Amino acid sequence: MSGHPRSAAITGIGVLAPNGTSTETFWKSTKEGISVLDRITREGCGHLPLRVAGEVRGFDPPTLVEERYLVQTDRFTHFAMAAADQALDDAGLGRSATDAEPFSVGVVTAAGSGGGEFGQRELQRLWDKGSRFVGPYQSIAWFYAASTGQISIRRGFKGPCGVVAADEAGGLDALAHAARAVRRGTDVIVAGATEAPLAPYSMVCQLGYAELSTLDDPACAYRPFTTAACGFVPAEGGAMLVVESEDSARRRGACVRATLAGHASTFTGASRWEQSRQGLAQAILGALAEADCAPEEIDVVFADALGVPEADLAEAQAIVDALGTHGGRVPVTAPKTGFGRSYSAAPVLDVAAAVLALEHGQIPPTPNVFDACHDLDLVTSRPRAAELRTALVLSRGLMGSNSALVLRRGAGDAL
Repeated sequence: MSGHPRSAAITGIGVLAPNGTSTETFWKSTKEGISVLDRITREGCGHLPLRVAGEVRGFDPPTLVEERYLVQTDRFTHFAMAAADQALDDAGLGRSATDAEPFSVGVVTAAGSGGGEFGQRELQRLWDKGSRFVGPYQSIAWFYAASTGQISIRRGFKGPCGVVAADEAGGLDALAHAARAVRRGTDVIVAGATEAPLAPYSMVCQLGYAELSTLDDPACAYRPFTTAACGFVPAEGGAMLVVESEDSARRRGACVRATLAGHASTFTGASRWEQSRQGLAQAILGALAEADCAPEEIDVVFADALGVPEADLAEAQAIVDALGTHGGRVPVTAPKTGFGRSYSAAPVLDVAAAVLALEHGQIPPTPNVFDACHDLDLVTSRPRAAELRTALVLSRGLMGSNSALVLRRGAGDAL
């Protein structure tokens, strides 16, 4: 082995989001600040107080996933398998990723809500028709580990696999697990998170969240960092990334889109938003330290942006606490206000957007936000051109997790 640590590079991105079912369409909508939040159209949800969400429309699972996997998996796993295919194709690995060595490729995902839609359907059959009408896959399709398992089975990946259960912040933690696996010698990790929390059963489970927005106007339902902040809007979808050794990526001629430079996480307790200030600041400092990155090197911050006044204030303060005077000058953005907060998948979508922002030199705006009330340089209304080398992505969970990830711009195609 060489004497220097292996650098973990992102070489592939796959996205299935409310504002785009490919990386290209996602970036186009995100860059332009297009909001796709709308009234919920899912069957059985019309009577619920949750009115607005980010739905993935135009997604046709049978055209993307084989029937034998469809019948035993939930919508959140359909998203994961389709996004993993996109990411592997983007990385130039396609369907031959295990041709050389199946034990060289692993999978790590994060999950929050699990397979609620599949579970609801099977339980309805149980109560309506009896136990003989409940399929055996009820026992696995709802499970938070289902996406990791099904991606690895479908592709024949036999490398290290895992699942992170750390509520929303778990999306960043899954990428950190992938980076550590690569540094320890694994060639490739497919990592990310997807969610499908918009079935009636799943939505009822969310109604206990005090942070959830129940406004019925899509333009006003999710407006963090404003005096009108009233909570967050949930969403489905997510993203999967290919993480591999930068050296091996260059040897095979792959494009290094970005590197996972540093990560740290803390825990401050459920809904204790004032305490999250210290916890998030500590996570930022830890990520900077691992990345050997000075605060002034951060060129853009992708904010957690919960949309709760106390939480937004704590985040704004944490950014300044960790970055010092630079924290009041660095551009901050929250593209998720245009398509919703997809729980553990939300920060992975932020990472995808951050990588694309680094590549294109464009900071996407924060849709539906025009009158920010905190001392942040919040990017609104339109994209902002900038020379971007390093991005900071932040995430917090409703149960108290805090996570920060530092990304550095890749050098592009191999020489």
